Amino acid sequence: MQYTTLGRSGLVVSRLCLGCMSYGDPGWRPWVLGETEARPFFKHAVEHGINFFDTADMYSRGVSEEVTGRWLREFARRDEVVIATKVFFPMADAPNRRGLSRKHITQSCEASLRRLGVEAIDLYQIHRFDPETPIDETLRALDDLVRAGKVRYLGASSGYAWQLARALYRADAGGLARFVSMQNHYNLLYREEEREVIPLCEAEGLGLVPWSPLARGLLARAQTLAEDASTPRAEEDAITRRLYGHPADADVLAALRRVAEARGAPPAQVALAWLLSKPAVAAPIVGITRLRHFDDALAALDLTLTEDEVEALEAPYAPHAIQGHA
Repeated sequence: MQYTTLGRSGLVVSRLCLGCMSYGDPGWRPWVLGETEARPFFKHAVEHGINFFDTADMYSRGVSEEVTGRWLREFARRDEVVIATKVFFPMADAPNRRGLSRKHITQSCEASLRRLGVEAIDLYQIHRFDPETPIDETLRALDDLVRAGKVRYLGASSGYAWQLARALYRADAGGLARFVSMQNHYNLLYREEEREVIPLCEAEGLGLVPWSPLARGLLARAQTLAEDASTPRAEEDAITRRLYGHPADADVLAALRRVAEARGAPPAQVALAWLLSKPAVAAPIVGITRLRHFDDALAALDLTLTEDEVEALEAPYAPHAIQGHA
């Protein structure tokens, strides 16, 4: 396994992060693996040097955090792993159970700590920016958690560059803990982050932890939405249909197939290798529900693309509408 620091912080993470949304309660999403089924994936990850695990309170309504905490206690040393979780999305259809108010952040952090079974969360991330709560209230609530020792580092996920820039400025102006990472939507099919968010992160020293690095499996299978119905998730996933389906996507996928065939490597390896080649990217979040998919992800770490291959992969891309900030 290869390791890097998360942005300009001193936090050392593996260059692959295991996304734990896939583990929890199958009743929440039919493709989610239950606790017993999830066990081998945590064991495999730890055995292969992955020390970075990402979940969120809203995944399986908290059960993902419970599963993540349980299996990491069994297979890993707490002082060697980095546990990340997130707050923002509704946990119930009731007031004060959503958003980034001081009340919801504080209550959610306490609940996440209990579910994970830890004394502190290594990386606590806002799952989205909250237009209904003043950013100063959010930042001070997060800073209080850091000062109380309940959270060690802060991160953000999916927002506009102006939102992130304002948050960083207000944190610096107030002497508050600032974000060290951005978990954003970034892959070969969606590169709008390259316009403003990624340059801002590079300038401010935030490490990128991209979600959906394989475009919810489309890049792994190198198929368009019309072709792709090979998994339970692909069959019922309305989010995939909302995020992808741009007319240029087929050309990007065709380029990926050509490069992968010439390399003699699976498309997933090539797509991940492209993402890992980007200087600001610390660790793509890989969601894995089949053990053999670990092999593709791990092999991508040792696959170095040539300049010509990168150019071939990137050339067909066309501008997209912003997706993933809602």
